[in-house]
Amino acid sequence: MLQTMRKFSQSWAVKIMFVGLVLSFVLWGVGDIFRGGSNDTSVASVGGTKIDANTFQRDYKNLVRNAGVQRGADLTPEEAQKAGLADRALQALINQTAIDRLTDHLGLVMGDAQISQAIRSLPAFAGPLGTFDEGTFQQRLQQYGFTEQSFIDAMRSDGIRQQVLSAARNGFTVPAGFGRALFAYMNERRAVQYVEVTDAALAPIADPTDAQLNAFIKQHPDRFSVPDYRAITYAVVGPEDLLGQVSVTDAQVAQEYDNRKTDPQYNYIIPEKRDVEQLNFKDAASAKAASAKIATGTSFADLAKSLGTQPISLGTVTASSLGDRGAPVFALPENGVTQPLKNLSGYALLHVSKITPGKITTLADVKDEITKFLKTKLAIAKAEDIANAYTDASSGGLSLQDAAKKVGMRVVRVPAVDQSGLAPDGSKANVPADPQFQSEMFKAEVGQEGDTFESKDGHVYVLKVESDTPSRLKPLAAVRQQATAMWLADARQKALAAKAQVLAAKAGKDFAGVAQSLNATPKPSEALYRDKASGDLPVELVTKIFSTPPGSAVSGQSAKGDTYIVARVTGVMHPPPPMGDPNYLRFINEVSAGTADDIAQTVAQAERDKQGVTVNQKQVDQATGSGGEGS
Repeated sequence: MLQTMRKFSQSWAVKIMFVGLVLSFVLWGVGDIFRGGSNDTSVASVGGTKIDANTFQRDYKNLVRNAGVQRGADLTPEEAQKAGLADRALQALINQTAIDRLTDHLGLVMGDAQISQAIRSLPAFAGPLGTFDEGTFQQRLQQYGFTEQSFIDAMRSDGIRQQVLSAARNGFTVPAGFGRALFAYMNERRAVQYVEVTDAALAPIADPTDAQLNAFIKQHPDRFSVPDYRAITYAVVGPEDLLGQVSVTDAQVAQEYDNRKTDPQYNYIIPEKRDVEQLNFKDAASAKAASAKIATGTSFADLAKSLGTQPISLGTVTASSLGDRGAPVFALPENGVTQPLKNLSGYALLHVSKITPGKITTLADVKDEITKFLKTKLAIAKAEDIANAYTDASSGGLSLQDAAKKVGMRVVRVPAVDQSGLAPDGSKANVPADPQFQSEMFKAEVGQEGDTFESKDGHVYVLKVESDTPSRLKPLAAVRQQATAMWLADARQKALAAKAQVLAAKAGKDFAGVAQSLNATPKPSEALYRDKASGDLPVELVTKIFSTPPGSAVSGQSAKGDTYIVARVTGVMHPPPPMGDPNYLRFINEVSAGTADDIAQTVAQAERDKQGVTVNQKQVDQATGSGGEGS
């Protein structure tokens, strides 16, 4: 029940990691027009403030991870894209930035003591004793891509934002009568008695006449038509035709390699990683004493044992993921231990248990790959030059065949092809498997030579439709058996629906008589829940049941699909609200919070509109690995 209500984030930084991040983004919507950027590496800007790609990528990955946890299985990149998670993450950051700019203008601040107390009170950072645990804190930060400082900054920004949003939310409670009515509506239960209407209730259905079949065929032309076929001639040239005519120099390959080295898309530079564990100390003195034992030869494990504790694993980390701790940790040899380092709860010693060397992909490793890439780019450019040359030749009066031959394009003749690229015998016609080409085939005027056009893969085409054979209905003789079977099935379905509807009109007053006429024993339903299927009763029929008065009857298709059901409402129950129950109070609070957050959403949207939002879709796609193009 509570899950059906809109819930909004009370603490952005906490929700990202621990409470189901999908819900924390609902508040922010999916609005705004997307516009492509230039060379800017930010994913968006709000007013004059840019949102960097790394922050967006971190939040997007956390959103995908938590959505997978909620589902119980990791999401594939395709599933995440289909679910629109990239846009949810982006819209959340845009709204946060808009509110942050407002709080800056208002001069709102939050002190270090408040931030420290807020962090230390988060349940997600509690250790075995139920209190704040430095090791758990560091593990969580590492898991979700935060450094200690970036998380503190996020918490500070969130706390300041809440000062503004809370002013819009706080103190709002829905009227008591509305809460009770909503509770009654959501918790309503119904019961029915029902009977099935089967073929036995129908008179025999006679075979259709030719007139009926012809009418049926005309009503369903998509099932009984020969498709539109066109005879076409086209000229084509593609990168594969021109690779032998282009060359690249070693200097060009080297320059492309240098451009790729810092691009995360290519992953040419994999940073060194280290397995790190740490021991925490309340003060500098105890940390220094422990460090002195390490200096005299005590192992890190023995040191932990002597302290009666276990080292806390930070997992496999990179230098950047440790923030300002990265430099001292990555300066150590394997099995090395740092000097005491300050952390949120006191001091810590960090131990490097394993070093995984980084990897650099050299130019020699990818020279062939880059060479092919550059040659393909040059071949595509050359294909564009050929397209221009073709236009000049065609404008000079040459036919498609002659102009194509002059500039080096291949000419292909196709006697018949349909919209799907198939020949009349069902085989693949000799046309490119390119949706754009197949669309152009049926947009072009018959007898006219079209302009050159380029496909996404760099091919250049010129197309001429020689003739057109319009779509037409197949003759009755060719489809009689298929049309008869479909007509009978359709007639049967309509007869069952009509019979069930007639019986439902009677069942409200004489349900027993209806059951007797069907020679059927009425079946009682289980308690029915709004908008939930139950046994033979599909969702569509349950919806009808909840919209009809008690004692009335409705009809609809059964869950099996091959019978119909007549159902009479025998009982309706509205459980009284448990006024003093904590769950009911929580329900009212959730409804109130959801309504109040609509007000807060209005504040955020107003700031977006006032400040102006620009999205660099190309950078968004790169950060999510979707490979889309900017718009």
